[in-house]
Amino acid sequence: MNTPIMSVDDLHKSYGRGQNRFDALRGVSFGVHEGESIAIVGKSGSGKSTLMHLMALLDAPSSGGIVLEGVDTGTLRGSRLNRTRNRTFGFVFQQFFLTGNTTVLDNVVLPMKIAGIGRAERRRRGLAALEQLEMEGKARSKAADLSGGQKQRVVIARALVNNPRILFADEPTGNLDSQTGAVVEDILFTLNREHGITLIVVTHDEDLAARCDRRIFLRDGLVVEDSAAVAA
Repeated sequence: MNTPIMSVDDLHKSYGRGQNRFDALRGVSFGVHEGESIAIVGKSGSGKSTLMHLMALLDAPSSGGIVLEGVDTGTLRGSRLNRTRNRTFGFVFQQFFLTGNTTVLDNVVLPMKIAGIGRAERRRRGLAALEQLEMEGKARSKAADLSGGQKQRVVIARALVNNPRILFADEPTGNLDSQTGAVVEDILFTLNREHGITLIVVTHDEDLAARCDRRIFLRDGLVVEDSAAVAA
């Protein structure tokens, strides 16, 4: 198999000191290959959300490292770190993180605004992403006026506008009913299969995890099972 797009090497993450110290991750290692769909699975407190935040370069490990396309991410600072994160990753969170009193289109184009892309191009790409998610008719609506399923489609559109290589989804169906959740799942896996976007899902939903190519199970900050290793 080709070189991983991302390598996670002996990641440790601790919070606090002394008697108050909590070891969220205690030495996690694995590779992520381009185009995979991976579920990071574990109970609350297993370390799965901490791991996702480190992989997405939203936080730094206490020790260990992450190599992204041959670059040691520990060397990235300031604008270079922000640019790498903005260009490489898309994010889908269960809480949506939409600005309710602004339009759907304004919410979708925000990553491009941060990246310094011009207004006309932002609008073009934002509308194209909404069309892909069958939400172009809501472009001028306020985000607060949308249903839960519509909000999650807008979140996915926002995640796609910078053409990410890797899409992180943290409990993407956690706030949705089962029928709407199934639609959102189908969208994510279609993006993975048909567009080659690497999909990393953090979930405790076994049915969602079962749809992924690979499942990595965490317990108490350690990988206790990796289905890729089992398959090998």
